[in-house]
Amino acid sequence: MHLDMFNSSNFERGASVFKQAIWFSLNGVLLSSWLPGSSWRRALLRAFGAKIGKGVILKPGIRVKFPWRLSIGDFSWIGEQVFVDNLGYVSIGSHACVSQGAFLCTGSHDWTSNSFDLIVRPITVCDHAWVGAMSLLAPGAILGEGAVLSLGGVGKGELAPWTIYSGNPAKILSPRSTTEIEGF
Repeated sequence: MHLDMFNSSNFERGASVFKQAIWFSLNGVLLSSWLPGSSWRRALLRAFGAKIGKGVILKPGIRVKFPWRLSIGDFSWIGEQVFVDNLGYVSIGSHACVSQGAFLCTGSHDWTSNSFDLIVRPITVCDHAWVGAMSLLAPGAILGEGAVLSLGGVGKGELAPWTIYSGNPAKILSPRSTTEIEGF
């Protein structure tokens, strides 16, 4: 690869340079701070275009690259030190959990290209799914309804609903029972 050939001019950031500058400042100083509280974090993300459902818990230390490319459903939890690196859209369903230290990465590069072209793919975490602590979801990953990516797992592609995954790369560990979840 020849990094001097890299060109990201065709990447659309989705907001003005001014809005991005304000967001990057507030993200670093407020959102990712140690200060407790979810309500003000929800309000801050919404003010910058995120779609945040009711009852969402946002723990200290979270980072979101572009809030205007984030959707979180009702009663979901985002744990400490979660990094949502959302060059592409990230959708987190209702009653979903993204545990501490997880990394949701929507961008990568084409290592077969001399110009190391940027590749951006959305990530979806469906309703009732759980991204375990220190886990990673790769660009284009879909964590199906009720699926679990266990501690430190690396999920890519489509992970089947109501299935528990573990490892790097994530492999099926077992089915997940739905009997404990009311309404299933």
